[in-house]
Amino acid sequence: MIPIDNTIVSDNLAEIKFVCDLKKCKGACCVEGDFGAPLLEEEIGLIEDDIEVIKPFMTEAGIKTIDLYGVFDYDFSGEFVTPLVNGCECAFANFTDDVAWCAIEKAYEAGVTRFRKPVSCHLYPVRISTRQSFDAVNYHEWGICRPALINGKRLGIPLYKFLKEALIRRYGKTWYSKLEKEINTRNTKKDQA
Repeated sequence: MIPIDNTIVSDNLAEIKFVCDLKKCKGACCVEGDFGAPLLEEEIGLIEDDIEVIKPFMTEAGIKTIDLYGVFDYDFSGEFVTPLVNGCECAFANFTDDVAWCAIEKAYEAGVTRFRKPVSCHLYPVRISTRQSFDAVNYHEWGICRPALINGKRLGIPLYKFLKEALIRRYGKTWYSKLEKEINTRNTKKDQA
């Protein structure tokens, strides 16, 4: 484990090689699973504020789900998550050539919202569990990401580097620099051993 400020980071972020391969996985993380993506409470308001400019990028079924149930749901532990369409894909998922993509992110790329997408989606396959005095930053192993493990190994890119932008978005540049420094120090010690 790697302690950085108020976080405990799993060694997996430094050790596992990972780069998403959408051509192979087809964005399955937006479709598979029992619940939608975790949402921070403040993200709910951002989505609600911009839902009308996000809707043109959504599927008809996704819009119906949002209109019926709102922009969030709850998981089994009472945490906020994105709603699902008929228990399947995220209400904000849309598809091109059978590849899922995020309607919120497409709206962001089009310049109609300043909210990129839920930070949990940006961070995936990392999941953050908030404890009493710290955040546990862990790799979520899931078979649907096997193509990303193969791609990451082929490219030699560790998970923390692949997720640099998302980790900075969540914890800031200073935090990321500390993480990078600690990982480099550990790697140097391993090389010298």
